[in-house]
Amino acid sequence: MLDIKAVRQDPEGIAKALATRGFTFDVQQFKALDARRKQADIDSQNLLAARKSASKKIGVLVGQGVGVDDAKAQVNETLQTIAAQIDTLTEQAKQVQGELEELLLRVPNVPDEDVPAGASEQDNLEVSRWGEPGQFDFEAKDHVALGEALRQLDSETAGKITGSRFTVMYGSLARLQRALTQFMLNLHTQEHGYTEIYVPYIVNRESLRGTGQLPKFEEDLFKLRADQDLYLIPTAEVPVTNVARDRIFEDAKLGEDGIKFASHTPCFRSEAGNYGRDTRGLIRQHQFEKVELVQLVRPQQSTEALEQLTGHAEKVLQLLELPYRKVILCGGDLGFSARKTYDLEVWLPGQDAYREISSCSNFGDYQARRMQARWRNPATGKPELLHTINGSGLAVGRTLVAVMENYQRADGSILIPQVLQAYMGGLTILGG
Repeated sequence: MLDIKAVRQDPEGIAKALATRGFTFDVQQFKALDARRKQADIDSQNLLAARKSASKKIGVLVGQGVGVDDAKAQVNETLQTIAAQIDTLTEQAKQVQGELEELLLRVPNVPDEDVPAGASEQDNLEVSRWGEPGQFDFEAKDHVALGEALRQLDSETAGKITGSRFTVMYGSLARLQRALTQFMLNLHTQEHGYTEIYVPYIVNRESLRGTGQLPKFEEDLFKLRADQDLYLIPTAEVPVTNVARDRIFEDAKLGEDGIKFASHTPCFRSEAGNYGRDTRGLIRQHQFEKVELVQLVRPQQSTEALEQLTGHAEKVLQLLELPYRKVILCGGDLGFSARKTYDLEVWLPGQDAYREISSCSNFGDYQARRMQARWRNPATGKPELLHTINGSGLAVGRTLVAVMENYQRADGSILIPQVLQAYMGGLTILGG
């Protein structure tokens, strides 16, 4: 959520910044609501002053010869009228404050100044590339054709069990997915300094509100029951980041580089608005897995923390020797809560294209303000909002796709990347 003080100070400037991401901020609506709130506060203060003045009137009336009981009766009548007016104003102020909060909950984060202008993913800017796409002396197959030929990837059975956009995997392919997960977790915890964390796969409405999925993206979530505000997680970002909700961390608890969590979870998304896209295979599923990286840092550290976290995700691709490129998202392609995002796009020979495999974002204090996630600044002794950073390190299913397609051989078998062979019990080839 944006800082309401900053919005009040320069609503037109906020509107201009938000326009770079294609969002129209209704300045007049905000000003009208804020004016109503301000007037309610002024009226309340006036009534409180009137109540204080009325309370003193008893002594004045008695001094004028009015009996004590009659003086009290006159003043009490006035006080009752004022109390009723205060109650009405308090309710009005509460209602206006609720409307203001609801308005701001639906306003996305303001992009960083170095986020490029643009309306869609076509306007994202490439920052760098690593590795060169391999050249095959045969026609490259996509992961679906490879997996089905090996009889280890089965969407037909998954469709029978559940429906579309689900997959069953067997044997060595299922083990390869598990190997990728273990490899990523070990890398991030043993070399990159993350603490592994296990979290619930079901969260409440307040948790989703805290990280920005609600109220904006309710249609993309799987709600468990109509009579309960419980949802399957769309990403580990939600439960992991909410570990900090309503907490104040002492500076020493943050350590030198902040708090760093790595978590492996399934993720569940309805893919609302994406029907018809990537209907084959593992690219866009209702259920998939990720190893998520989350950092909770001091405000002055978040710019560098984004670069660091993105580098950690890149290291996975480098060790797997998968060609990829890094792009910075333009304003129109930024996620709702993000102020700056790098996407890592891995090369997929079966599609002859780079496809997103990780999004790494700096949210500034946007999520922290919604969650009231704070740290105590030793310089002031006062609580201040943390900054939150997160990214996939990596999406497991899409990494599996990249390994299958980049390591395929002419006979349909798949080489196992060297760094994964120990996790596969020494297996070097899948199929063949």
